[in-house]
Amino acid sequence: MRIEKLVVLGVGLIGASCALALRAAGAVGQVVGVGRSRGNLERALARGAIDRGLTLDEDWTREIGDADFVLIAIPVAQYRGVLAALAPALGRGSVVTDAGSTKQDVVLAARELLGERLPRFVPGHPIAGNERSGAEAGDAALYVGRQVILTPLPETATDALARVAQFWTTCGARVAQLDAARHDRILAAVSHLPHLLAFALVSELASRQDSAEYLSHAGSGFRDFTRIAGSSPEMWRDIALANRDALLVEIAAYRSALDALALSIEHGDRAALDAMLARAADTRRHWGETAAGVGSGADGGA
Repeated sequence: MRIEKLVVLGVGLIGASCALALRAAGAVGQVVGVGRSRGNLERALARGAIDRGLTLDEDWTREIGDADFVLIAIPVAQYRGVLAALAPALGRGSVVTDAGSTKQDVVLAARELLGERLPRFVPGHPIAGNERSGAEAGDAALYVGRQVILTPLPETATDALARVAQFWTTCGARVAQLDAARHDRILAAVSHLPHLLAFALVSELASRQDSAEYLSHAGSGFRDFTRIAGSSPEMWRDIALANRDALLVEIAAYRSALDALALSIEHGDRAALDAMLARAADTRRHWGETAAGVGSGADGGA
């Protein structure tokens, strides 16, 4: 694959990592970064992720017309404004994809705003990331062995879909496809809910008057469970609101599981505890072995 000009809207962990991966593969010519912060763009330049950068306050759409590939890697709440500005500037051959952690809202916005350019848009979601952010977090190996889910539309052009799939495989990823609604339901359970649970636990502890004492005695279990609570609050706020319906279903299911756990403990029900703990342990071990064999990306990126 060869991309002569790539425009990356949002040069944070996800966008910078894509640019660095494509550079390492010799698959890209010039890379233009667009973002909110001049400081972050300067860091991306210093790292060699981009060749030049423009803020969203500048006339960044002038870079779009001759771009053969555009990657949108910004918080999902910002999509509508960006898509509206992008649509009239896109060249006929330009391919557009995104890295948003939710897909039904993205598809809806694209249908409303991209017009005749809709067939050139391929929604996507790399299941890769960590709690770091900004251009300095960019990693050329971030996607190696990780999964990227594409959610093409019925209108999506075959060549655009193939090109986006090749874009991600060039970055080292494995590509799968899902319906947008199914994607959002699954990711609500295995990505969005775990992140928000980690945030909720840390926030609840932090609200206690003696929180410092609790945290001073926290060990590796707390560290491992709450690592993802160090992620971008803005990004996870947007994801929670964008995937509200599916997430509320998963929160209710988790609340029911917690209620059952509390009753088992309250009544000293060893059999119920044994069954739940054994099922969870067996499932986690099996998943861990499978994930280790193919590469895993438990952290959803936006």
